[in-house]
Amino acid sequence: MEPNQWMAMILAGGKGTRLSPLTDKLAKPAVPFGGNYRIIDFSLYNCLNSDIRSIGVLTQYKAESLEDHVTRLRDGQPAEGAANIDLLRAADNGPGYLGTTDAIYQHIQYIDEQGSEHVLVLSGDHIYQMDYREMLDFHLANQADATISVKEVPWQEAPRFGIMNTDGQHRITDFAEKPDKPVSNLASMGVYLFRWSYLRKFLLADANNPLSSHDFGKDLIPAMLQQGGKLFACPFAHYWRDVGTVQSLWEANNDLLTGKLTLNDEQLPLAPDHARPAGAASSLLSNIYHSLLAKYCTNYGKIIRSIISDGVHVGKGAEIKDSIIMPNVRIGKNATISRAIIGEGSFIEDGAVIGSNSGEIAAIGSHEIVSARPAFNYKFGAVYFDKKVDMI
Repeated sequence: MEPNQWMAMILAGGKGTRLSPLTDKLAKPAVPFGGNYRIIDFSLYNCLNSDIRSIGVLTQYKAESLEDHVTRLRDGQPAEGAANIDLLRAADNGPGYLGTTDAIYQHIQYIDEQGSEHVLVLSGDHIYQMDYREMLDFHLANQADATISVKEVPWQEAPRFGIMNTDGQHRITDFAEKPDKPVSNLASMGVYLFRWSYLRKFLLADANNPLSSHDFGKDLIPAMLQQGGKLFACPFAHYWRDVGTVQSLWEANNDLLTGKLTLNDEQLPLAPDHARPAGAASSLLSNIYHSLLAKYCTNYGKIIRSIISDGVHVGKGAEIKDSIIMPNVRIGKNATISRAIIGEGSFIEDGAVIGSNSGEIAAIGSHEIVSARPAFNYKFGAVYFDKKVDMI
């Protein structure tokens, strides 16, 4: 298929409330990941590496930093063969996006103008690497109206996802969004490929349905099945993670250290060489043990099983263990951080202690100050001294 015969729409407007406080000041897809990246980079680079040349990024909540990041990525492409990446907001005079289907509906004219026969609809907040061309081949071979990328998940996690059953030819026979009692563990990955003329018809009907919640999983996919649509499930066997909570974000970052997730696959690189973080490091001389440090950070402390992002400064005598430190954080002398995620731009003062007393991951939002004054404060399973919230 020619590149201009298909396009992608990336849904990147979610609040990510379960990731609070990390999403209190920025959109979930803009949350840093893995030292040098942001969560949306996975969907964006998947599109670029799949030779998709027309990409719309739909933003809404706390959009400014996300749009700045996408703009830098777009403008940094090589001139030859560069993809067209457009930032798309909801109508100025409306209530914003009412749901995932409404977000696409509000940009029907934009999609029409691209002239694409097929439209890929993606979530901008999942961690995975995929060549969407394989999904396209599957979609065309089955002459599908719609194709959903699917992955088997542990049965205990199935109620968190859209779950479907299929026949022997991968055709979807039924679908339930986050069922209380799932009858299958075949989960939707939030990666949809549609014939545009088919999707367009259902978007128009959904927009005029006062009973709809305007959601792909709750409304549109069931409606397509009810009307006999040819919907197929395309199996995906590789790494994929929904990082919807502080715990799952911490675990996904930790997968970089254990080798479950690799970002330097030469056949499908996530990003250009200059944007890749350094590999996992272990050194007795530098007090770095089984950790990943981005290129532009300074360390005068001890780092154990942690990820340190660009622009981070770790002071003398500080100890960081089993933690994720996001960009441009300053950690003072003799500070102690354990099982925590520190949001970008925050300042951890000398002697401050951040850790967990409940097994949960402690989370500090972006641009906050944590000082070492003797007043305990409990939040998100964390114990730390007198946190002052301040913009810095």
